[in-house]
Amino acid sequence: MTTINDTLDIPREAPKFRSFSKPFWDGTREKKLLLQFDPAVGKFQFYPRATSIYTGRRNLEWREASGCGAVHSFTIARRGRPPFQGKEPFFIAVVTLDEGVNVMGNMVDCSMEDMKIGLRVKPYWHALPDGYHILIFTPER
Repeated sequence: MTTINDTLDIPREAPKFRSFSKPFWDGTREKKLLLQFDPAVGKFQFYPRATSIYTGRRNLEWREASGCGAVHSFTIARRGRPPFQGKEPFFIAVVTLDEGVNVMGNMVDCSMEDMKIGLRVKPYWHALPDGYHILIFTPER
């Protein structure tokens, strides 16, 4: 089995959020993935924005999502910049969540043989300073 490095021991900074993304980051304190939902069209959006990408309105709701989904695309980073330099190779994946939005993040606890398009994944909440967490993905098993 070919090994790929996990990036969990890399120090990461706490987020610098904007007023409209604060609920997203506050949710991570409890390891909850909160996504914006536009009730006018019945769709989620990600990343957090001040207005709906569908209607341009500010009538967005925050709803909890599972964080589960399938790998849509991925790459193997064989060269990294600080703070990832020296931790290569590692995965960066675009995951289509079950709620229909794409989220990019690192993939941990996954071998090169197991990684593939369509791989089912679940969230792994990595602790950050000040009690926040960052969403990383790991295979469902």
